[in-house]
Amino acid sequence: MKTLLRLAVFLFCLGGVAVAALYGWLTRPLTLPVTAGTVEFRIPAGTSLRGVATILAEAGINAQPDLLAFAMFLKRWRGGGPHIRTGTYGITAGTTPWELLDILVAGRVLQMDVRLVEGWTFRQWRARLRQQAGLAHELERLSDAEVMARLNLAGTSPEGAFFPDTYRVDLHASDLELLGLAAQTLQKHLRREWAARQDGLPYRTPYEALIVASIVEKETGIDADRPMVASVFVNRLRLGMRLQTDPTVIYGLGDAFDGNLRRRDLETDTPYNTYTRAGLPPTPIAMPGLASIRAALHPARTRHLYFVARGDGSSAFSETLEEHNQAVNRFQRGQR
Repeated sequence: MKTLLRLAVFLFCLGGVAVAALYGWLTRPLTLPVTAGTVEFRIPAGTSLRGVATILAEAGINAQPDLLAFAMFLKRWRGGGPHIRTGTYGITAGTTPWELLDILVAGRVLQMDVRLVEGWTFRQWRARLRQQAGLAHELERLSDAEVMARLNLAGTSPEGAFFPDTYRVDLHASDLELLGLAAQTLQKHLRREWAARQDGLPYRTPYEALIVASIVEKETGIDADRPMVASVFVNRLRLGMRLQTDPTVIYGLGDAFDGNLRRRDLETDTPYNTYTRAGLPPTPIAMPGLASIRAALHPARTRHLYFVARGDGSSAFSETLEEHNQAVNRFQRGQR
């Protein structure tokens, strides 16, 4: 009996020592390879806890796998999440193993903001993403068609297919993942705005509205003018008039455009030349923002058929060709 009692006391004391040792390890700052800044490490999908410890060791962080596993068990027993989120994490000097587990269980991955600019073309977006630090670059080895196929949008033009916005993404997420998020966001906005569209618009599909929105985006940067510009194109479509808008011609010229639009350019036929061809161009010509999408689907109710730039970013609108010519003389040629 005394032997059993002594054994029980010994085991109790041993357990106390083990708990104390574990507590001491959990609350002691980890040894990091740097004394300042952040040590980053990336956890792929499906990584086991032992795999996490291996990744930490490769990053120069000394985290004992067995103790880490037991501590994770305690975290889960106390109601922590069952899985560690995929992503890039970072810890700084002074972080303890217990705090590290808090970061992992909460999925507090490092993130960054990436801005996709409205009014830019897909080609411009690709160039900007190629220079964006902090992203994993997958687009470089893919053609436009391959990009769209990877996003389950095969056969769709990438132009206008993505919503311009500032996106918060995980550090070292791929540029393809970012475009996937932008494509989903565009469709969400377009579906909502299409469902609430103005009656009687000359669009057969949401895609046609998106094309007009892209033209509006390129024609003005003044929010107040967008519904007015949209009304000109809507009125022309209703009457069967050609849109005659310079941005579509420029888009159709591609690399041949040198920054100076000439008369011969307006007469050069391409699928995007709205001077030589009636109706809409085959695809959007840029990435329209929400204001332009709304303008295309909620144009001002006017009889305007013409507009000309005033020179200050805004436009002057006219119902007749005579009024338009007067506006051109005044704002483009300086005549009164």
